[in-house]
Amino acid sequence: MSEAAVNLPADRDSIQRALIEWYEADHREYPWRETDDPYAILVSEVMSQQTQLDRVVDAWADFLDRWPTAADLAAADRADVVAFWSGHSLGYNNRAKYLHEAASQVVEDYNGEFPDTPDELSELMGVGPYTANAVASFAFNNGDAVVDTNVKRVLYRAFSIPDDDAVFEDAASTLMPGGESRVWNNAIMELGGVACEKTPRCDEAGCPWREWCDAYASGDFTAPDVPTQPSFEGSRRQMRGRVIAALKEHDDLAIDDLGPKVRVDYAPEGEYGREWLRDLLEDLTDDGLVETSQKSGETVARLRR
Repeated sequence: MSEAAVNLPADRDSIQRALIEWYEADHREYPWRETDDPYAILVSEVMSQQTQLDRVVDAWADFLDRWPTAADLAAADRADVVAFWSGHSLGYNNRAKYLHEAASQVVEDYNGEFPDTPDELSELMGVGPYTANAVASFAFNNGDAVVDTNVKRVLYRAFSIPDDDAVFEDAASTLMPGGESRVWNNAIMELGGVACEKTPRCDEAGCPWREWCDAYASGDFTAPDVPTQPSFEGSRRQMRGRVIAALKEHDDLAIDDLGPKVRVDYAPEGEYGREWLRDLLEDLTDDGLVETSQKSGETVARLRR
């Protein structure tokens, strides 16, 4: 058993079935999910790089209306393809050039038939491992487990998979049922896109993995792309606020009079004492909010007017 598999629940069949049934019952409808044409899927994948999916829908349809096959695209003037790309605000015009070149490769090197494995698809111009695997999965049901940012977030939260690319890939591969890359990769990416977003919607989206999910059980929804939010209680931000609030009520306060208003456990010589408070006041002074002076040998603080 792999290192990642050790961290996965034993009831893997139920986990797989729950996700697929959830996806098949209701999911976002995109036209490229209704086809297994590798050319149409490649166009959608290339367009979707750095572009929101809802914006891709119209551009994708227009592109296929103009160049419905790889042969049509290969025969097109590259300048027209780039102009289309720019005209639809898809950005990164090099992607248009690469897509045109990839279509030419399919026509010239593969007799017009798309290769059907991730390794072979990676030989096409501008087609990286992720895109190659997506086309192999969605067109030929012949891909590996997809591991993108959304999938990493799901695996990290649900099964406490460590933030390590190799372990993520291992866990994703172990979870994916054999011979079902098309539906599985669509489903797990949908899970990350509508239920396990940066701000999770577990109950609202009816997440199918709630009963197994470590994050749902603990309430800790941090992830590699969702950093931990430092606690406000007891934080430096909170203490700065208390200093300002205290000084608003007084013209000025000697440091030992201010201290107890900031922390009830203030002790002049203690951990949260004069040195700690002077450091806090220095920050506020640097920010232009507070000024300090010496009066009868004591540090006195006031709001800067």
